Amino acid sequence: MRKINKPWGYEIVWAETKDYVGKLLHINAGHRLSKQYHEKKEETVYVLNGILYNYDENDNVEKFHPQQAFHVKPHQIHRFGAGEGDVEIVEVSTPHLDDVVRLEDDYKR
Repeated sequence: MRKINKPWGYEIVWAETKDYVGKLLHINAGHRLSKQYHEKKEETVYVLNGILYNYDENDNVEKFHPQQAFHVKPHQIHRFGAGEGDVEIVEVSTPHLDDVVRLEDDYKR
């Protein structure tokens, strides 16, 4: 396992094989990830704690509560975030960890 600190919180990679990756993402209150899409990567997230905000390509927001899941297909624009409270999600995905096309980013990455 490895922990990777991010400007929005952190992620823990708890499983990594040639076929799949498992992560725990912790998003600090009031923060969000990049608006992004993936060329190949496919992922499904499951909300453990908090309310996950997902912004689409038009910045419309959909909220996911604990015990809800959300599937992201290749080329689907998405942006995860946290509102007033921290959010923890589990993500399982294909192993394409570097496949991130950032469209917008609050941290100028």
